[in-house]
Amino acid sequence: MIVRTLENAENSDRRITADNWESTRMILKEDNMGFSFHITTIYANTETHIWYQNHLESVYCMSGEGEIETIADGKVYPIKPGTLYVLDKHDEHLLRGTTEMKMACVFNPPLNGKETHDENGVYPLDASSLGA
Repeated sequence: MIVRTLENAENSDRRITADNWESTRMILKEDNMGFSFHITTIYANTETHIWYQNHLESVYCMSGEGEIETIADGKVYPIKPGTLYVLDKHDEHLLRGTTEMKMACVFNPPLNGKETHDENGVYPLDASSLGA
C-alpha cells in the first residue's frame, strides 16, 4: 500500500515548478501503477501551450476558472470546478488560467516526475514506460 499526503509531496522533489504552473506528482512511474497522478496549479492570467504527443491525460478542475482551446479547430471550452477534460487524441491546446486553478491530472504512460514541457509543449517519452 502507498500512502502519501499532498503536504509531504509538496515539500519534496515531487513538486515541480514552471513559469505558468506547478505540479505535485503524487504517483509516478516508480510506483508501478501504470499511470501517474498529479495535483497541478495553473497560475492566474497565464496561457500555456501543451501538446502531449507521447501521453494521454485526464484533467479534473477542483477549483478556479479558465479555458482550454484546441489548436486543430479553435474550439474554446470553459473550465470551472467540476469540469473534466480528456486529451484522448494527443490534442494540442492552449490552457488559460483566468484565476488560479487546482487540477487533478492522470497521465498514461506515467511520468518519472521531473518532466517539464519542451519548446513544443511536449513531455518527452520515457522509452522504459512502454517496456522498451
